[in-house]
Amino acid sequence: MPDENLELRKAGLKVTLPRVKILQILEAATEPHMSAEDVYKALMEADEEVGLATVYRVLTQFESAGLVERHNFDGGHSVFELDRGDHHDHMVCVKTGKVIEFMNEEIEKLQYQIAEEYGYDLVEHNLVLYVKPKS
Repeated sequence: MPDENLELRKAGLKVTLPRVKILQILEAATEPHMSAEDVYKALMEADEEVGLATVYRVLTQFESAGLVERHNFDGGHSVFELDRGDHHDHMVCVKTGKVIEFMNEEIEKLQYQIAEEYGYDLVEHNLVLYVKPKS
């Protein structure tokens, strides 16, 4: 199990009970993309006394410290995922809101080629595909 105290200190954050609890929720989540409300509900279910405003504040601090990434998918609210250091892209189901992570080497190469063709160096990208189940 990860040492949350060490992770927080390495990120330059003071170790507080709400921060530790929220980090534990994110690490234990079966769904890697959680909204602040999802985190809050999980804390409530675990009988943890952490307010929704604190959850928002801590998630923003985690984002600034590089512990989590925030995604704002169209038509939805912000979701957060632990920054595991690996690159991946996302598909969002427009019917259910489900977020699917994927990685495709051909797409990665093509994005660099396209930037190069236009005279640019690709420094960062975020690919989101909006999908629906096949009928």
